[in-house]
Amino acid sequence: MTLVDGPPLVGKLVRLRKRTTADIPLFVRWYGDHDVRHWLHMSEADEPTFESEQARFQQSESDSTRFSWIIETNEGKPLGVIALVGIDAAHGRAELGISIGEKAYWGRGYGTDAIRVLLGHAFGALNLRRVTLITDADNERGIRSYEKCGFVHEGLLRAHRLRYGRPIDMLAMAVIAGEAK
Repeated sequence: MTLVDGPPLVGKLVRLRKRTTADIPLFVRWYGDHDVRHWLHMSEADEPTFESEQARFQQSESDSTRFSWIIETNEGKPLGVIALVGIDAAHGRAELGISIGEKAYWGRGYGTDAIRVLLGHAFGALNLRRVTLITDADNERGIRSYEKCGFVHEGLLRAHRLRYGRPIDMLAMAVIAGEAK
C-alpha cells in the first residue's frame, strides 16, 4: 500500500493532496452548509463544530484502512475531500467517498476529474481491483459523474438511510480495474 504522504496526485483540473489539521476550518464550513450536507450521509448528524471535526479528522488519520485527500484546483483552491475507505488489500477493494464543499464548483467537472485521479491511484499504486460507492438514488449529478468514470449500477438499497428523518433509497455502484474511464 502507498500512503497519502507523497506528492499530490495531479489531474487535468485538480490535484489531490494530503489533508492537514489546517483544513479543519474548511470541513466545519463545508459540512455546516445545508446544501452540501443534503447529499452526504451526514444529513442526520449534529451541526459540525471545530472540535467535532478535529475529532473526526484524528479518528480518520489513525484508521489504516482509510486514505483521504483534499481536492484542490491546480491553482491551489481547496474544493472538497475524496477518500478511499474500508481498504481491504487482501481482497483488493475499497469504497469511494467524495464531497465537493465549494458549491460554485459543482457541475463543472472537478469531482469527475478528482475521481479519475483517485481511481488511477487505486488501480495503479494501491493495486486494488474494485472500488465501490453508495449514493442517494436521486443524486443525478453525482451518478452522472460516477458513470463517466466507469462506475456501473449494481443494486438499489431501499430505504437505506434517513434524510431529514425520512428513509431514502440509495444506489450501489462499482468499477473494476480495467473498466475505469
